[in-house]
Amino acid sequence: QVQLVESGGGLVQAGGSLRLSCAASGSIVSINTMGWYRQAPGKQRELVAAITSFGSTNYADSAKGRFTISRDNAKKTAYLQMNSLEPEDTAVYYCNADIVRTTTPYVRRDYWGQGTQVTVSS
Repeated sequence: QVQLVESGGGLVQAGGSLRLSCAASGSIVSINTMGWYRQAPGKQRELVAAITSFGSTNYADSAKGRFTISRDNAKKTAYLQMNSLEPEDTAVYYCNADIVRTTTPYVRRDYWGQGTQVTVSS
């Protein structure tokens, strides 16, 4: 089994910071892209940021300049440093990972964490 466990969410005032973590565990050969998504009430889930195994990053326009995604491959963990938070950032944040479980046979699929709530008060 593979699990993604997020942590670090909470309540913060506008202008504050939070750091989310996503730790992968289980039978894993390798992890390709890891990403953070968020879903606000009544809205669709959207990509916030993603990072490849080589460290290439991609950000939503709303996250550029405020959020930083990083990862520690040895720890199978991704991080999302969120600064200058705004009430509009309030959402459940989900971790996603593209994971290779075995190579013979080749088994690769997307996994999701359970989500962590981020609430930004004005």
